[in-house]
Amino acid sequence: MTASYRMAFAMAWMLAAVGYSEDQPRFVVIMADDLGYGDLGCYGSRRIRTPRLDRLAAGGVRLTDFHSSGAVCSPTRAGLMTGRYQQRAGIPAVIFADPKRSTHPHGLQEGETTFAEVLGQNGYATALFGKWHLGYYPQYNPVRHGFDEFRGYVSGNVDFFSHVDQAGRLDWWRDGQLEDEAGYTTHLITRHAVRFIETNSQGPFCLYVAYEPPHYPYQGPGDAAIRKVGEPRGAAERQQTAKSKRRAYREMVEEMDRGVGELLDTLRRCNIEKETLVLFFSDNGATPLGSNGPWRGHKGQLWEGGHRVPCIASWPGRIPGNQTCNALATTLDVMPTLLAAAGIQSPQTRPLDGCDLTNVFAGSAEPARRRVFWGHGRARAMREGHWKLLRGARRQTRPQLFDLSQDPAERDDRASAEPVRLAGMLMALKEWEQATKRGATPQPDQVPAIRR
Repeated sequence: MTASYRMAFAMAWMLAAVGYSEDQPRFVVIMADDLGYGDLGCYGSRRIRTPRLDRLAAGGVRLTDFHSSGAVCSPTRAGLMTGRYQQRAGIPAVIFADPKRSTHPHGLQEGETTFAEVLGQNGYATALFGKWHLGYYPQYNPVRHGFDEFRGYVSGNVDFFSHVDQAGRLDWWRDGQLEDEAGYTTHLITRHAVRFIETNSQGPFCLYVAYEPPHYPYQGPGDAAIRKVGEPRGAAERQQTAKSKRRAYREMVEEMDRGVGELLDTLRRCNIEKETLVLFFSDNGATPLGSNGPWRGHKGQLWEGGHRVPCIASWPGRIPGNQTCNALATTLDVMPTLLAAAGIQSPQTRPLDGCDLTNVFAGSAEPARRRVFWGHGRARAMREGHWKLLRGARRQTRPQLFDLSQDPAERDDRASAEPVRLAGMLMALKEWEQATKRGATPQPDQVPAIRR
């Protein structure tokens, strides 16, 4: 028996042992950072060219009412990982790199269950390349939460070239070890993702690609480093002009688009395109530097522009091409969708808040009527169909109610005209707040003990 035959036999035995079936699909989950609803060509952008993502949308389904579960980075990522409202994981706010900030010791705790863990337990190879932002300490590392491989950064953002975070520390990891490598973050993330697909193409895998664009610092591929170790938010970063930021923003998104194109080319080259569900979306709305299309507000707000984001789903042969879907959906739906597509039962001990979207993507089922909730700081929001409740928004003293079917820009407050509806939605919001607080995972108030 040759060495290659023995290796193939061992791999087949291992996959059979964990219950692998050839029918199990592959998954590529791609998340952009601070990308606005209107920042892609297929969502109306004329300033930024995104031909690869536009082709992805043309070959699949483009969602028009898809939302991040949070209005900023860490909360959305906690919800994405667990399929549950991030408030349940004790991560309703950004986990800051600055040790002086109260959330700095926080992270995704051991008791949480991620889609990577569940898929890995069922024969999937798993990897994360890019941004984590769910804890700075060893026990929070992605490899402690179900990912076989991790190359990227644990902070909210890094210099695209020097890989220094906003607190002035080097932040580029190989699994659980700090290990820098030269290169522009978008290129590095793409390179590792391509390698992973090529290496694991013969079996089921789940690849999570968490790109940095277009989050600050604003650096195109032809720019240079602007941060150094020990110098948080350097002078060069503070001195960037609005014009240079806009130019870099465009280049960053277009470079990410090229990276996505490389991933799609790799799937075709490995002849697994038809066996792979590809999802693309953003972690929240754009800053004022980007475009949130017709929606009011931006990142950090609970107006639609803060959390309604682009989302594309592609699975040739399973999802009809050139489709538009108006279903109300969120990043919480990713985990139940992946598990359903893989034929894996959802965790029974930690029920998911998201919904399975496989039939919705395929156009074979109408979306179920649902309520969706958001919390950011003191602000709260709720969607029930096309009705939107907003409470605690800046400079607003009373709850507001909007009919998005008639007023997508959230300008015409219907609260006084719909008292019964308003009262019902306020009660539902109160019940949601109580439910997510009840049993929420506690977070440490000081730096956790380091565990290897």
